[in-house]
Amino acid sequence: MGENTFYVTTPIYYANARPHIGHAYPTIVADVLTRFHRQRGIDSFFLTGTDEHGVNIERAAEARGVAIRDHVDQVVDQFKAAFAKLGVDYDRWIRTTDPKHEAAVQTLWRAMEERGFIYKGSYEGWFCGYCNEFKDVDLQDNNPQCEIHERPLDRVAEESYFFKLSEMQKPLLEHYEKHPEFVKPDVRRNEVVSFVAGGLKDQSVSRVSVKWGIPVPGDPSHTIYVWLDALSNYITALGWGSGEHHEFDRYWPALHLVGKDILRFHAVYWPAFLLAAGLELPRTVYAHGMLLRGGQKMGKTLGNAIQLEVLHRYFTPDMIRYFLLREVAFGQDGEVTYEALIDRVNSDLADGLGNLASRTLTMIRNYCEGRPPSTAGADAGVRAGLEEVKRKFDEEFASLNFSRALEAAWSGLARVDKFITDNQPWKLAKDPSARPQLDGVLSVAYEGLRHLALLIAPVLPESARGIWAQMGLAGDPLLIDPNEAKWGEPLEVSAIERVSPAFPKLDKEKIMTEINNEASQPSASATSEPAGAQGEQAKKEEPASEAAGAQAESNIITIDDFVKVELRAATVLEAERVPKADKLLRLLVDLGEEKPRQILAGIAQHYAPEDVVGRKIIVVSNLAPRKLRGLESNGMLLAASIGEDGRPVLATFTEEVPNGARLK
Repeated sequence: MGENTFYVTTPIYYANARPHIGHAYPTIVADVLTRFHRQRGIDSFFLTGTDEHGVNIERAAEARGVAIRDHVDQVVDQFKAAFAKLGVDYDRWIRTTDPKHEAAVQTLWRAMEERGFIYKGSYEGWFCGYCNEFKDVDLQDNNPQCEIHERPLDRVAEESYFFKLSEMQKPLLEHYEKHPEFVKPDVRRNEVVSFVAGGLKDQSVSRVSVKWGIPVPGDPSHTIYVWLDALSNYITALGWGSGEHHEFDRYWPALHLVGKDILRFHAVYWPAFLLAAGLELPRTVYAHGMLLRGGQKMGKTLGNAIQLEVLHRYFTPDMIRYFLLREVAFGQDGEVTYEALIDRVNSDLADGLGNLASRTLTMIRNYCEGRPPSTAGADAGVRAGLEEVKRKFDEEFASLNFSRALEAAWSGLARVDKFITDNQPWKLAKDPSARPQLDGVLSVAYEGLRHLALLIAPVLPESARGIWAQMGLAGDPLLIDPNEAKWGEPLEVSAIERVSPAFPKLDKEKIMTEINNEASQPSASATSEPAGAQGEQAKKEEPASEAAGAQAESNIITIDDFVKVELRAATVLEAERVPKADKLLRLLVDLGEEKPRQILAGIAQHYAPEDVVGRKIIVVSNLAPRKLRGLESNGMLLAASIGEDGRPVLATFTEEVPNGARLK
């Protein structure tokens, strides 16, 4: 990637679940960066896609009861649809199941093997199918869990091919020192340097127990380690390894945008693989932070996730794009809430950019017959101020400081807005003798809006196009370099006739009430038809047999619903009654985790504490925590309900089952 080309990649997303805001964030950033560089005349390429191999894909397809290929095809369609709704326009979607990719990965393997960096051995360790990596856990540990996914690890002992990562310590450290821009931000670079300086071990790069993957060349009983397969996409998508190298020669090396949780793969393993194959390393690996809500990482278990479906229902793609880039400093963790999004839209977009566009164009339509005046008026430093804004905007964007870049743009907007307010054109319009002054003020306001629309177009593409069209200007603002636009240059402008708000004000109370009401409803109660007067009337009028059938149908769940519930074996270690709660027992149970878990169960009227200690039970282990009588319950035990009084009978096993074993 030279001065006149730009190549940006997102991580390729693992095809085992539906897309969420964590996937959307780096993808929007990559889209904005690509539009920014293209607008400035730089030949750019934007790659994203899906990682479709590995044991977790096999498990996900099996759990759904579908063929693996059908599963990944459906997930890919979901990702593409989600990104399209966010205004994302990528150049290529890479799939690791593409035959060209698979062949190129085998070419990369041969290159490393021929240079002496791959050898055969055997391996035993704890493997996380969700991370697709072995964990540094003592083999003597009993049922360890992945710290990231909080799921049990699989113990794997098998023949394996190994990559000589241990030989890469010195060349990697030398590269980090020579190219400080290789890992960004600096705090992440320091982490990577520290990790590599601590010593590297040879890595297993094949599996014999995983069949859904790319066969090792010359030894098809092994499949290539999924991370080696996945990381290779950044060069195989450009034709490397398939005899079609022109795009690779044109665009490589890349800027990789990755989450900090996968930084090690991209900043240590990936450059090591490339060095072993004799290939040029990426330009920069930039690690962004986590999106938080309530100070915690978003997740289904905590019930604090920002849902893409909700975002699409209440906000336009440009609103979402602006909020994520303005609210969250790229490279740092950032708090994201629906409330903050509404506030940002109303203050920055509706009252800011939208108001400036509406007031400027409305006055030109009303006072100048829809034609912006060509009279050059005294601009009170607006022109010079916007030139400095453009310089600052580009400088911050080049450093991926998007929030600061947008802050600079909005300072320019405020300058134009203040200029209008200070000169009060609505008063000048009442005085015929002040016509030259009125034309000068509106000319400055129009020019300021034009330059700002160009500047913010990569972030707000549809809004910028809408404002541009309302200004009576031809062409696409995304194809006009803001730095080439000249103040007061001759323009072909059609009459301004229709002025509509670019960003209508959002009703925060109404939107939040609807979102909160929706979040409080159990998912099982959702139906295909919204409840309302007609729906209630239909329920009253339907025959009893049809009503019973509808009720039965509403209780039917799909395999997708069932696999969300994690049922695991556990042993009760301690039990005691909860003070002032006749029905509750506080249980401490062993789920095969690092620490016992506390569960509250409403069985005290039928089971004495000493009756349940030592019992093997079944627990719903991924239930969101809830508080009862001031105590937190982290799960729910299963019991049958017997007789008219609903007497509970604990579910258990007739054979020995280890704690933590999952029921399927």
